[in-house]
Amino acid sequence: MQAHANWEHHLLSLAGHIPHPSKRPFFSYWAGDASLQKAYKQTEIITAAHSKSFYLASGLLPEEKRSAVRALYAFCRTVDDIVDEVESKKDRDFELDYWRHIVETASSSADDLVALAWTDAITRYHIPRHYALQLIDGVARDLSQTRYQTFNDLATYCYGVASTVGLMSMYIIGFKNNDAVPYAIKLGVALQMTNILRDVGEDYRNGRLYLPREELVTYGIREEDIAAGRMTDNWRQFMKFQIERTRQLYAEAWAGVKMLEREGQLAVGAASTFYQGILEDIESHDYDVFSRRANLSAWGKLSRIPALWVKVRSV
Repeated sequence: MQAHANWEHHLLSLAGHIPHPSKRPFFSYWAGDASLQKAYKQTEIITAAHSKSFYLASGLLPEEKRSAVRALYAFCRTVDDIVDEVESKKDRDFELDYWRHIVETASSSADDLVALAWTDAITRYHIPRHYALQLIDGVARDLSQTRYQTFNDLATYCYGVASTVGLMSMYIIGFKNNDAVPYAIKLGVALQMTNILRDVGEDYRNGRLYLPREELVTYGIREEDIAAGRMTDNWRQFMKFQIERTRQLYAEAWAGVKMLEREGQLAVGAASTFYQGILEDIESHDYDVFSRRANLSAWGKLSRIPALWVKVRSV
C-alpha cells in the first residue's frame, strides 16, 4: 500500500500547479472559419480511423468540446507516429522539436491541419502547455527505454503518455476544482495499463516489454516465456493480479467524474467503461494476449451506455 501512495505522490508532483480554468461562454469560435473547419474535420477523421472507443466516447460531448478533444487525440496520435514510424533519428528529433515549438508558441502554418486545430484548441481552452510537452517527452521515452523494473517506474511512464491526456481533456470538458486532478491522473494510469495488458505480444515483437520486471520475477515468469507466448498457470495468475490492480484504479478514479462539468461526465465515463470491457475480453480468452488483440465490439460499447447513463446521473 505504501508503494501505491508513493507513485501517486510522485505523479501529483509531476502535474504541478493546476490553474483553475477560466469561465468561458459556450459558443463556437471557429464555425465561421473555413480553414479551422477543415482542420477540425481532419482531426475527426484521424480519431475515427485510429480509435473507435475514443471516437464514440468523444461523440457524447457537445460539438465544440467534441471537436477540441478530437484535436487533442490527433495531436497525440501524430506525435506517437513520429516515434514509431520515423526511422531516422535526425528526422525524429526534428519533428518532435517542431511539435514542441508548436506547443510553446501556440502557432502553426495553415497547411498543417492537425497543428492548426490543436493550437486553436489549446489556446481557447487555456490548456497548460507543460502537459503537452510532458506528453511529447513521455512518448519519446519509448526511444530510449524498453523495460521497466517496478510498477512505480511504469506508473511514471503511464503519466507521461496517458495521464497528461486526461489533464488536458479536463480543461476542454471543464472541471469544478483541483480536487479532480488525482482522479484524472489515476484514470490515465488505468487506461494505459489496459493498453499495456492488451498489447503484450505486439509490444514484445516491437522490442518493448512494459510489464514490471520485479512483478514478473515474483510470479516466476521469464522474458523467454513472453517471447514464446507461453500460457502457463503462472502467467494467468500474473495477469489476474494486473487486471485486479487496474480495475481498482478505475474504481478509485470514478469519484473524479462528479468533479467534471455535467455535460462531460458521460463521455469520460464511457471511455472508462469501454476500456474496462477490454479487460473482460482478456479474461474471457484465458489471458491470451499473445496470439490475439483483445477488443470490445461496437455493440459491446453501445450496450453499456444505458447503464452508464444511469450511473452518471446518480453521481
